[in-house]
Amino acid sequence: MTTTPLHSHPTRTVPANGIEIAYETFGDAGAPPVVLVMGLGTQMLAWPDALCEQIAEGGRYVVRYDNRDVGLSTHLRGTHGPDVKDIILRRKKPAYRMDDMAADLIGLLDALGLDRAHLVGASMGGFIVQTATLASPERVLSQTLIMTSTGSRLVGQARPKLITRLLGKRGTLDREAAMELAVETFGVIGSRGDLFDAEHVRDLAGRSYDRAHDPAGYVRQLGAVIAQSNRTRGLTKISVPTLVMHGLHDPLVSVSGGIALARLIRGAKFVGFSGMGHDLPRRLWPQMAQEILLITS
Repeated sequence: MTTTPLHSHPTRTVPANGIEIAYETFGDAGAPPVVLVMGLGTQMLAWPDALCEQIAEGGRYVVRYDNRDVGLSTHLRGTHGPDVKDIILRRKKPAYRMDDMAADLIGLLDALGLDRAHLVGASMGGFIVQTATLASPERVLSQTLIMTSTGSRLVGQARPKLITRLLGKRGTLDREAAMELAVETFGVIGSRGDLFDAEHVRDLAGRSYDRAHDPAGYVRQLGAVIAQSNRTRGLTKISVPTLVMHGLHDPLVSVSGGIALARLIRGAKFVGFSGMGHDLPRRLWPQMAQEILLITS
C-alpha cells in the first residue's frame, strides 16, 4: 500500500495530441495507474482530493487531468465553434469531436510513459473513455463509467426542462455569480436531500473560477458532446473489465444510459446509488473508491 496519499507532484503540463495537458498525480508512480477523466466544462478539481487519496491509499497511482478547453490545459480560443443549434441540426461540424478528446487521453498516457491504464470517466468523461477504449483497447486495463451513456438518443437523455439550462448561453460572470450559478444548477441536477452539499459546490466553483474561467470553452466541448456518435454497436465488442456507476435519480443523464452500458458491455458490473443525481456526493466517495479498487485489482 502506498504511503504517499497526497499529491506526488504539483500541477504539471505535458504535450499531448498537439496541445498541452495539465495533470496532477496522487500516490506511488510505480503502482497500477488509474486515470480520471472529468465531464463537460468541468476541471479536474471536480475529482475530489479525498476520493483521489482513497484510491491512491488502495495501492493505485492516480492521475487526474484537465480536458482541452478547461482548467490549465490548452484553450482553443482561436477556434470558433458553430452555433449549437447548427450542430444539433447537423448543418455544421463542431470545433472538434469526441475522437479528438479521446486522442488527448491516449496522448497523455504516451507523455506519461503509461503503456496501459485503468480509465475512469464521469459524464462526458465517460464518453471520452468509451471512445478511447474502442479506438485503443490495447491501452486500457479497465474502464469505470460514471453517470454516462452510450451516445444513443434512445437512452440516457436529460429531462426536457433541463435542455434549455444545458444549452443556455453563458456570458461573462464575476466570481460570486459563477458560484451562485453552480449552486443553482446542481440544486437541480445534483443529488437529493442530505446527499447534496451546497457548500462543496460553491467552494469548487470558486476555486475553478480562480483557476480558469472560459465559457466559450464550455460551448466548444458541448459541440463535441452533441455531435458524438452512437456507440451502441461498438460497445458490444468491448472485452475489458467494466464498472458502471450511476445515480438512480440523475435527471441530466438518465439512469437508462448506465443500464444500457452495463447490458451492452460483456461482463460489465452495474452499481446504482439511490438519491444520487448528476454529481459525486461526498458520502458516496468511500464506496466509489472501493468499487474502483475492485475493478482495477
